[in-house]
This record gives sequence, structure tokens and C-alpha cells, in this order.
Amino acid sequence: MNMSYTTEERGKRNTLSYRVFFKISGGKYISPFHDIPMYADEAQNFFNMVVEVPRWTNAKMEIATKDALNPIKQDVKKGKLRYVANVFPHKGYIWNYGAIPQTWEDPGHKDTETGCCGDNDPIDVCEIGNKVCSIGEVIKVKVLGTLALIDEGETDWKVIAINVEDPEANAFNSIDDVRRLKPGYLEATVDWFRRYKVPDGKPENQFAFNGEFKDKDFAINIIKSTNDYWKALVSKISDGELNCTNTCVSHSPFMCTKEAAQAVVDATPPCGNADPVPSDVDKMYYYEKK
Repeated sequence: MNMSYTTEERGKRNTLSYRVFFKISGGKYISPFHDIPMYADEAQNFFNMVVEVPRWTNAKMEIATKDALNPIKQDVKKGKLRYVANVFPHKGYIWNYGAIPQTWEDPGHKDTETGCCGDNDPIDVCEIGNKVCSIGEVIKVKVLGTLALIDEGETDWKVIAINVEDPEANAFNSIDDVRRLKPGYLEATVDWFRRYKVPDGKPENQFAFNGEFKDKDFAINIIKSTNDYWKALVSKISDGELNCTNTCVSHSPFMCTKEAAQAVVDATPPCGNADPVPSDVDKMYYYEKK
């Protein structure tokens, strides 16, 4: 099923009111978490990826898992919008960052591989292609491997993937191809995740498997398992205290009408002019690696 997705901005960018809602043809609103299929092409193992954060940007945009229809909004900590710091030599996010829909890292499930429970979010993707994507873009990706971040005691898989439309995509079929064709990128990825919270006063993050990347088959099995947890969530078998309102999952007790979905969007402020990004977001942090 090849759907075309469009987005609708509400509120003002760089403020607490900003939201990006998703629609399919015919103007029906959908949830990017629940209504976009996990697979873009199951036979070829291509997955859909919802882009939350374009490469080189700092605003921590994410699918709002606890809001009706799960629009993308900026993460908030202590009442303030959250931006990731530039930890030298990185500028913002160093890949297009996003999530695979219809996946869920169940906080009630202890991962047999890592010994830690899930982080209550869809599975994260770092897309390493050449194009800088935009917020809310839905792209097809080829999975290449995964890194197991342990974030404040929770398992937080980071899937490495490439946009299948990328001019170089055919050359990338394994994590070793990334190592060979984009030297330093995997090491930079580990470094980024290890240190990105240090400017906020947090300790360095830890990894399972000593920060080694697991291969494509391993990554795909992890994604499939998180799809099973999502099915339980959206069928009300599991409870992650997340908002499962959807308009397309026919077996789900949370499915709502087109009119109810429209009402959710109508209750948010209309799109206005963006506020400026705070100047300190451009600051570069330097510190000695441990």
C-alpha cells in the first residue's frame, strides 16, 4: 500500500503551541504512530520512517505519544522547549532522526539482549542519506543495523538506515558498508549518543554490547518484536498510558471517526508566524572525553 502523506502545521514554530498533524489523501487526519504502516515494502524489508528531526537542527521534535492523533511537537523539560546542545564537533543531530511507526518499546518488557526495559516510545531511526529531510516527511528506509543505547536505565534502540531514494542507497546493504563507505560516521554516532546529555548536567550515556553495532538481521528482528508490542498496545492488551487514538487500525478499540479526528485538530491554534530560535542554541560545548 503506497499512501501519500501530507502534514498540516498548527500553532507557532519554536513555541509550546507548535504541532504537525498528518493527513492522507481525501483530507482524513491520521496518527503517524498508529496509522502509517511499519512496512513500506515487506518483501524488500523496506520500512516507513517518520522524520522528526532534520539533520543539523537542534530542536528535539518528536511524535507526541500521549496526545490525541500523536502530532509531532517539540519536547518540553521543566516548562521549556528542549534543544539538543552542540557537543564539539557535532552540530545538532548528525542524521535525519525519526521513528518507525507501529512499533513500541514496551516499558513492561525486560529486553533479553540488554537486561533493561523499553523506553515507552516507537523505535528510533538515524537515517544517513545525503538529503536533509523535513519535519513530518515520511520516507522509505533500508535498515542496516542497530545500536543499543541504555538511556537512564532504559533500552533505547537506535536503528541505522538509509533512505531508499538516496542516490547511493544501492551500495548500502549492511552495517559494514556504512563503516567502509562513510568512515567515521558510526564512531561519531556512538560519540553523539554518549555525550549529548552532558551539557544538561547528566552523565554520559551507556550502551549494551560495549557500543558495538548489531547487524541488519538483528535490527529487523528487534523492529518486528516492537511491532508485536505495539499491536498489544493498540488492541488494549498492554497499557503504556499512551494515546492510541487512530483512524485506520480497524481492529483497535481506539479507532475514531474522521469527524472526531477533525475536532482534535480544530481544538489546536491555527498556524502563526514562527518565534525566533533562542540564540544560545548555537553555542558549542567543549569538554574532555573521559
